[in-house]
Order: sequence, then C-alpha cells, then structure tokens
Amino acid sequence: MADHPAVPLALTLGEPAGIGPDITIAAWLGRREHNLPAFYLLGDEASIARRARALGADIRIAPVSAGEAAAAFADALPVVATGERATAEPGKPDTSSAPAALASIRQAVDDVRAGRASAVVTNPIAKSVLYRAGFRHPGHTEFLAELAADGGRVPQPVMMLWSERLAVVPVTIHVSLREALEELTSELIVSTVRIVAGELRSRFGIAQPRIAVSGLNPHAGEDGSLGHEEQTVIAPALKALRNDGIAARGPLPADTMFHEAARSSYDCAVCMYHDQALIPIKTVAFDDAVNVTLGLPFIRTSPDHGTAFDIAGTGKANPASLIAALKLASRMAAANS
Repeated sequence: MADHPAVPLALTLGEPAGIGPDITIAAWLGRREHNLPAFYLLGDEASIARRARALGADIRIAPVSAGEAAAAFADALPVVATGERATAEPGKPDTSSAPAALASIRQAVDDVRAGRASAVVTNPIAKSVLYRAGFRHPGHTEFLAELAADGGRVPQPVMMLWSERLAVVPVTIHVSLREALEELTSELIVSTVRIVAGELRSRFGIAQPRIAVSGLNPHAGEDGSLGHEEQTVIAPALKALRNDGIAARGPLPADTMFHEAARSSYDCAVCMYHDQALIPIKTVAFDDAVNVTLGLPFIRTSPDHGTAFDIAGTGKANPASLIAALKLASRMAAANS
C-alpha cells in the first residue's frame, strides 16, 4: 500500500436505503484483493451493522475518529459518526434518509479541508428523496461546489466521467436540453476546458493533455447547413484555448469521436451536453466508470451509478465502480501530495 496516501479517504454514506452500504461493505471485504487505500465511512454504525446482517457479511465495524481510521482499516470497517441516525430499510427511504446523507457529505468536506482526509468519495444519493426534504441543488456536484465556497466565491464544478478507456466532460450538466442550448457559451466552454486541462496535468499526471471538443449539431453543423453554433460559439472558444497553449481540437462530429481508434487520440472528450458525453462512457465502461468533480479545492470521486433501490440489501450490487472510485481518489491524492 506504499503508493496510497498516508491520510485515509472519507467515504460518504449516500442514500442509506440504497446500495451505498452494500457496496461499501463489499469494497472493505475486498480491500486486500484490490489493494484498496484506507477509507472510513461517515455514517451511522448501527445502520451499517443492520445492513451487514441482512447481507450475511462477516465484517467487523469499528467506531472511530477520522484520525484513528487508518490504523483500524486492516481489521475493521472504520465508521466515523455524523450524529445523524439512519433508520431506513433497504429500498425504503424514510425521513431519516436526507439528514443522514447530507450530514455525511458536509462532514466529509470538512474533513478533507481540515486535512483529516485526503479525498472525498461519495456513495450515490437519491435526489428525489433530498428534494422532498428541501434540497435545492440539481445534484451532488453543485452541492459540493457550494460547500467548497471560499469567501463567498463558489468555484465552477466540472463533472468528469473517467475510466481507463475513456474520459468525458459535459460542458452543460444537469439541465434540460433546451436549457443546455441557452447556457452554452464560448466563455463556458473555455472555462470548462481550462479546468479540465489544468487538472489532467496536476491530478492525473498528464504533462500535455490532449482535449477533443465535440460539436453540438449533427456532423458538427456540416459547415453551417445543420446549425451555426460550431462557427459562432465553439470555434471562438477553441481559438482562445489554443492561444492559451491548450491542445484542444474540434469541433468534432460527436458520432465519430468514440470508436476505439478515435479514443486513442485524446485524453479527454469535452462534449456540449449531458447525454452527448455520458452515453458513450456508459456504453464503454458501464461497470467501472468513475464520476470525478473537477474545479474544487479538494478531490472528489464517486461511483457512476444510482441508488438501485430494487437490489439494496440483496447482495446483488456490484462494487466495481466504488472500488474504481476509491482507487482513482487515492491515485489523484498521491499525485497532488
């Protein structure tokens, strides 16, 4: 484990009625097989113990402080209490779900900013459950950006989906397609790609990142016959980026960017809207893709899937994406140290 950061990772509870507890337990049980970095779960010890019993998992749980987690990790799953009980049964969120999930996220951010954790890894949340409790953010990404605010300045969060075979970034994220068209500007493309290029250098160890930028319209607009955004919005952004010394090329037709030979020509594909980026990576790397939030003053990764209420507590949940998220967070923290 010499390549892992000395400070453990903070893993959030996620939606307590979902598969977050299942994959957390499975990841800890596979810690030696997968050479996982030390991590601790921010949550409710009693709820994790109940889930372990439901799964028939042979696991010891250790209530610890963040500072004690690394030493406990080899022999027990370290759990740091948030003060919020989670009473929800598998697949059945209740009134404790939102407070427990949000307290875990807040404490994880506090821990990483205070140096008690080297990175934040988040289990899946159920946005509909949070919305009913008054949550006002589109998702995890935007909430984390608010928690990262410094002196009132909220950083621009950039959502990357990463795997060994493909990394993608959507310029517009959790908005409708109509709203995405309204939000898309040259300035937003430039700021997004600058963040991507900077973090590929600083946290992924890529000295000269190669960025492929998609068009918006079919065939990248076909020289204006299928739309003018490539000429009026995307091309000026690419010119500004190249003037910055960033190796960004495009606008490229999105339908020819993701076959194997094309993927080998770039380190990250930046796309104009959510599905344009996420459909290809979920096709290529459905089980092991990782959600990474760039642009924050700390490292955050997450499994690239939802709460899967229908299989929570059954033992059917696949921990591969969480394992990949833990490994990537460790790699990024080591590169950033």
